This record gives sequence, structure tokens and C-alpha cells, in this order.
Amino acid sequence: MSFKPKFWIQISLINLLIISVLGLLMRYKIGFDFPYLNQRNILHAHSHFAFAGWITHSIYILLLQYIASEVPSFKFKTYRILLLINLFCAYGMLISFFFTGYSSISIVLSSLSIFNNAFLIFFLFKDFNQIQKSETPIPWFKAGLVFNLVSSLGTFYLAYMMSSRNFNENLYLASVYFYLHFQYNGFFIFSCMGFALNSLKLFIPSFQNNRMIFILFFSACIPAYFLSTLWTKLPQWLYLFIVLAAISQLLAWFMLIKQIHKANKSGNQLSKFSRFLLLFVAIAFTIKLFLQLGSTIPEISKLAFGFRPVVIAYLHLVLLAIVSVFLLSQFYLLQLINPNKQNKTALMIILFGIFMNEVVLGIQGIASFSYLPIPYIHHALLIIALIIFFGLCFLNFNHTKYRELKKGIQ
Repeated sequence: MSFKPKFWIQISLINLLIISVLGLLMRYKIGFDFPYLNQRNILHAHSHFAFAGWITHSIYILLLQYIASEVPSFKFKTYRILLLINLFCAYGMLISFFFTGYSSISIVLSSLSIFNNAFLIFFLFKDFNQIQKSETPIPWFKAGLVFNLVSSLGTFYLAYMMSSRNFNENLYLASVYFYLHFQYNGFFIFSCMGFALNSLKLFIPSFQNNRMIFILFFSACIPAYFLSTLWTKLPQWLYLFIVLAAISQLLAWFMLIKQIHKANKSGNQLSKFSRFLLLFVAIAFTIKLFLQLGSTIPEISKLAFGFRPVVIAYLHLVLLAIVSVFLLSQFYLLQLINPNKQNKTALMIILFGIFMNEVVLGIQGIASFSYLPIPYIHHALLIIALIIFFGLCFLNFNHTKYRELKKGIQ
């Protein structure tokens, strides 16, 4: 059974479109009266499906694309079953969370998704071990997959609290941030860094991978979790490690930028549009690292975590402006979506919407510090959500013809 990545990428794009519909629905409910659906349930459906159906699914497809290019004896049959199980869980969580919130069905599906991830990761590690290259992004991939498993500890504890009704607010928040941190800053970021380094080597031949960059990012990932828990009384020695973690990641990032700049002088094979996409992500990631460093100041951390618009702006910065745009750029760069004029236009519409979303959320977050209401802010966010939705509709429409989808199913 052959691996047809374009078919699976089409599913990714459809799932991203579904996520935008849920986001649009939430924006409408906030700005206008629409009492028929539970906002919290929509939020849970939105977040769980975004993680399982969009980002995790897309990362797995890109990992399999990498393995298929490096392992001549690559077999897709087992992965196909596991990918289908992951999608079954994703759609099941989408429906169950949407209608019932945290219920027995949604908790069972969440648990099944985690166990399925464990099996998938086991087979990925086996195939990674077949690749023998001096310069490889595999350490990044392996670290990201391990952090994916680590994050599930937070999910299991949340499920335990929800099912047993043994609720503790501090432990609940710590568990949520534990899961989010090791997904966002572990699984997502490390996977994306691995894909980025592989692409740099493909399109900028003189680029040399520096292992110290990986060591700095990896060693900082665990202590960086406590950046999310500065509202608790942490010991001074641990606070020192937290500050060093934030500094070391920023240092490693600038080391990487310097290496790219040096290699780029010898020429690169990236198109102008590809460079634009990657520059967009790089700027967003730089902002994220500076915000992360700023949050090491306890007063700023308490202020930020005390205002919901600030938290939402930061989460969207990572999830949309960094991870989602990077995955779309990889699809374009590797020609998993056709690099034609129509798809460029669709991606530009999406990027414009994401940029404006961050700008408006940033304004709302800053205004919330002084409890200053911004008139028509929810209307603006609804219009922006519509822009992203139409961009994704255009991208899905242009991506793959029916006959290519039919080939993928066979």
C-alpha cells in the first residue's frame, strides 16, 4: 500500500476549515445573542479537534513524508490504520465535546487518542532508527514525540478530576498548563524545528546544523513549564532555572538565525513566497520568545495570566501565527499543495487574517490592563474570523481535484 501524502494533507486542510467554522461560531456567540449552543462545549470541541485533527495529524503526515524519502523499505499499511484511528478519535471528540462537553464518551475518546499516539510513536521510532545520516532532524522529531507522550499526564489528571469530581482549582490550572506547554512548546515546536532544519538543508545546501541549538532548546523545555505556574510560590532555586531556560531558548534561536544568515550568503533555492512565509513565522516566534522572557518577571506574569484576552492572544500567536502558518508553509514548500497563483492568494488571505487577529487581540489585551473597553472589538474579530474562513475555503477548493482524492482513498 503506497503512501499518498496529498490525500492526507487534503484531510488536514478540511479539518483546519472545520476549526475555523467553530472559531467563527464562538466569535458570533460572543458578539451577538445566540443562546442555542454551549460556548464552553464549543471551545472544548474547537481546541481538542485543533490539536488532534489538524496539528497532530499534519505533523504525522510530514513525519511520514520525511521517512518515506529516507527509508526505501518504508511500509505504510500500519500507519494508515493508526492515522484512521487518530482521525476517528478527532472527529469523535469534535462531536462529543460539541454536544456533551466533558462526558464519558469524550474522555474515552481522548484516552484512546493518547494510546493510539503511543503506538504511532513506537513505529515512528523504529523507522527513525533505520536512517543513518550525519546531519539529521531526527533528534528534534524524537524529542517532540516524547514531549507529546509527557503532555498526556496532564490530560489523564484532568480526566480523573472531571470523572471523580474531586476538583482543585490550582491543580486543575497546573494540569491544563502542563498539557498545553508540552504540546505547544514540546511536541509542536520541536517537530516544526525538525521540519525547518530539514527544509533549510534541502533548499540552502551550505546550511550546517548545530547540535548545541537542540541541546539548549531541549534542556530548557522542562523548566520552562514553570513559566506557566509563577502564580504559585516557587522556590528561588527553581525560579533561577526558569529564567535560564527562557534566556537559553532565545540564545539558541539567535544562534540559528545567525547560521541561516551565514549560509544564505552562498545562495538559496527558496522562492520569494516561501521566504515570506518562513519570515512571517520567524518574526512571530521571535515575539513569542521575548514574551516568554518577559513573563519571568512575576508581576508581569501575574498581570498577563490574570486577563483572559492576553492568554488568548498568546495561545493564538503560538497555535496560529507560528505552528499553523509553519505547517501550511511546509505543505507549500514540499509541493504537497500546488504552488500555483490561486493557492498563493489563498495563503495570503489566511496570513492577513491571522496577522489582523493578533493585532486586534493584542489591542484588546493591552486595553484590558486598564479595564478600557474597545468599541466593536467583537465585531472586528468576527470579520477577521470570516476572512480566515474564506481563505481556507479558497485553499481547500484549489488544492486537489476529485480524481486525486479518489486515488488517495484506494
